[in-house]
Amino acid sequence: MTVPEPSTKVLRPHAEQQYSAELDAISADDDKVRPPSWRLSPWAVVTYLVGGTLRDGTVITPKYVGARRLVEVAVATLATDRALLLLGPPGTAKTWLSEHLAAAVSGDSTLLVQGTAGTAEDAVRYGWNYARLIAEGPTPQALVASPVMTAMRAGKVVRIEELTRMPAEVQDALITVLSEKTLPVPELGIEIQAVPGFTLVATANDRDRGVNEMSSALKRRFNTVLLPLPDSEETEIEIVSRRVGELGRALQLPAEAPALAEVRRVVQIFRELRSGVTGDGRTTLKVPTGTLSTAEAISVITSGMTLAVHFGDGQLQAEDVAAGLVGAVIKDPVHDSVAWNEYLEAVVKEREDWHDLYRACRELTVALA
Repeated sequence: MTVPEPSTKVLRPHAEQQYSAELDAISADDDKVRPPSWRLSPWAVVTYLVGGTLRDGTVITPKYVGARRLVEVAVATLATDRALLLLGPPGTAKTWLSEHLAAAVSGDSTLLVQGTAGTAEDAVRYGWNYARLIAEGPTPQALVASPVMTAMRAGKVVRIEELTRMPAEVQDALITVLSEKTLPVPELGIEIQAVPGFTLVATANDRDRGVNEMSSALKRRFNTVLLPLPDSEETEIEIVSRRVGELGRALQLPAEAPALAEVRRVVQIFRELRSGVTGDGRTTLKVPTGTLSTAEAISVITSGMTLAVHFGDGQLQAEDVAAGLVGAVIKDPVHDSVAWNEYLEAVVKEREDWHDLYRACRELTVALA
């Protein structure tokens, strides 16, 4: 795999590219013990993830906004011989955290297996170059290493996204790797043994459809860290605002940063519909079928900013937000439409400073009916 140089313009740089200056500054300041093959000490990895100020005054931006203790437990797990499972609802930054963990620990977040219903065992073990296999038979040169095998050889972190979307038999191919730290290759009569520094970070959620339950044997090989949804509205607003700003710069949107009031409205709507009750506890609501995650709130605001830039005056307005809101909430056209319409009439319409949003959402909902 060819990794673009940091100076090369790409749509989404890897974490170790985008934050290379911070990683270098932390490494220079880091005088604590580093586990074998780690780029940083566990303390420095946590600092990179949750943010802080170094002794020379360098400010490290937070990559994960949440309980520091959860991050410490995750990093401590990687310093042992246990694999780490980041478990939580969609939109709780599992993938984001796994990428930054790999970048801080190994300096390489690109060793990745994306779990899907079609993921084959080759993706977690090894495959073959069939042209060479036919011409030469099974040889080391014909072997195609998986990201897992590559990480074992190099002593790095390998990431498996959406582990529970993979078929159960593919998941269980990891058991020997995690317990024995070896990967047998019977066709060659050899085995690949992991070198110090090798570890695995997996992510999973149990709320989406198409999930395959992990076997008890595989679960025992992981230390599980549960990542919750943001515990307060202010925390979620901070996360959305920060990520929208980063995405706006990456997409080179010339719009001004969205007003905090617009972010607050979207976050409040999502939190109320997720919980099934308004913030003041006075009105019970129907809960839509979608997850209405923090990641989706970020998408709603970013999409609204794009509309404002290309089809408006560059300032985020209620009609820009409405388009993303309706699409995020209404996943099931029957159940979700009822839930959304009731919320519009019972909550949004009654809030005095939300009349612009009510009109924009009502017009769009009628147009889509």
